[in-house]
Amino acid sequence: MTLERLIKKYALLNAVKHDGRASPKAVLGKVLAERPELRGRARELLEEVSKICEQVSSMKMESQLEELRREFPEMLEEKKIEKKEKTLPLLPNVERYKQIRTRFAPNPDSVLHLGSARAIILSHDYARMYDGKFILRFEDTDPRLKKANLAFYDYIKEDIRWLNCEWDEEYVQSDRLEIYYEVAEELIRRRGAYVCTCDPERFRELVSESKPCPCRDISVEEHMNRWKAMLDGTYAEGQAVLRVKTDLNHPNPAVRDWPAMRIIDMEKHPHPRVGSKYRVWPLYNMAAAVDDHYMGITHIIRGQEHFVNTVRQKYLYAHMGWRYPETIHYGRLMIQGGVLSKSKIERGIKGGIYKGYDDPRLATLRALRRRGIRPEAIRRLIYDVGPKPSDAVISWENLLAYNRQIIDPIANRYFAVFNPVELIVKGLEDGMLDVELERHPEDEKRPKRKFKLFVKDGKLRLLVEEDDVRKAKEVIRLIGLMNVHGLKLKGDVAEAEFDSFGLERAKELRAAAIHWLPITGNVEVRAVIDDPDTPMVGLGEEGLMKEEVDAPVQLERHFFARVDGKGEGWIRLYYTSK
Repeated sequence: MTLERLIKKYALLNAVKHDGRASPKAVLGKVLAERPELRGRARELLEEVSKICEQVSSMKMESQLEELRREFPEMLEEKKIEKKEKTLPLLPNVERYKQIRTRFAPNPDSVLHLGSARAIILSHDYARMYDGKFILRFEDTDPRLKKANLAFYDYIKEDIRWLNCEWDEEYVQSDRLEIYYEVAEELIRRRGAYVCTCDPERFRELVSESKPCPCRDISVEEHMNRWKAMLDGTYAEGQAVLRVKTDLNHPNPAVRDWPAMRIIDMEKHPHPRVGSKYRVWPLYNMAAAVDDHYMGITHIIRGQEHFVNTVRQKYLYAHMGWRYPETIHYGRLMIQGGVLSKSKIERGIKGGIYKGYDDPRLATLRALRRRGIRPEAIRRLIYDVGPKPSDAVISWENLLAYNRQIIDPIANRYFAVFNPVELIVKGLEDGMLDVELERHPEDEKRPKRKFKLFVKDGKLRLLVEEDDVRKAKEVIRLIGLMNVHGLKLKGDVAEAEFDSFGLERAKELRAAAIHWLPITGNVEVRAVIDDPDTPMVGLGEEGLMKEEVDAPVQLERHFFARVDGKGEGWIRLYYTSK
């Protein structure tokens, strides 16, 4: 084997394994391992290796795979070796608990996004890992600022099920107000909480100086009376708040005597589930802490932004004599170019920037699902990032690479032509051409794609893409059909001369391969790339219509897509990835 061919072999293999990009250093390592006598020329060889890697990386991934299969079929066995599946690190102190119980606690004020998936998958999979229980708890106790919407309760459950994270128990905090009231009263009796009627600004001044407010040390009886006045309407919104006692010398002022229960004007802010039934509502730390105890949560898996909340909640647990759960705080998960902010998503939809929660430009789970991203790909991504405390930044390509590994083996291949022009191939014998193409390059058992093409007056009429015609070199390979030369655009029609049928001829001449369609019998393809209102429209094989909605497909030389819908003579696809 020549040195150039050896380099080409490993460049193709490396590119196929790494999403189309060949690494010169990795390829050089393989070459030197096979030809150790060349080690003394490593620096010199790197230039040649880099040149070939650049050529290979410029090829479409399907072309790389096709050439690897054709020229080096033995290397495909190496490609099929699967990497060992990643596993999660062990949870701390599991031996202390009879049953591991985790939870995911969303606020139903919007839909879930890719960042939410980390908490869902880690919490669910850890529970399954230890044969424990996974709890779904809706945290909907802020009817004023984070107002719940009835639709989101169902949307969230749909998204969690789509991630294959079925829960064992379900709770809604707005059903549990009486429980929080009982704990609030017990905290007052234990001198662990008090009702503060101070002006908020004055309270902040005192607490910043580590001084108690005048309400802090009055009698338990007086605080119980104030508590009842909060419940019966004596106090209006903003006039009284229940505070949990903490260390007033704590270095973080946000921890000092944090607010646990407050009054909300329910005439102005009715709750979508319980209306105006309650007027005193728990803040996050009160409700979450109480529920984690009563639901027997053993391990809380949440973001670093909740670290201060953990500190706050431990004071409540100490007052009540409870044992605080184990906590794992992971870093923020950010995706380049992805919108993860609930407020930005909501503003974008209300302002007409996005067409809904499944707009492909968003990183919501509903948008990812509509694009054809598989839940297994998201799980692999989350396992890759893990519960590390450091922040993680991922690119769309990270996620799409995982997804391609999943859909590539199952996606049927089809031709689709965008910006089509008619191609007349001259110099053929009249008659019918029966053409069969693979539905998948690695699965010969799948039914073939069959075409009947007719040659009349020595001419075959096809459809090809105008860009391919304009870039045409001397000889062009019409994939799976024939070789032509002299391809040129004459007005609105392209013309070419028949050269030969054989693939070997195309290989000898290094002919560029382009796809095509019959002149008739095609379907309209509406491909949503970004804006759902402006799809890319072209023509595709009639066989596309046999694909089920949600099925992944690959439009050869274009992209992978998900079948989103179809009707009489048309099919709508959502772009997934290259």
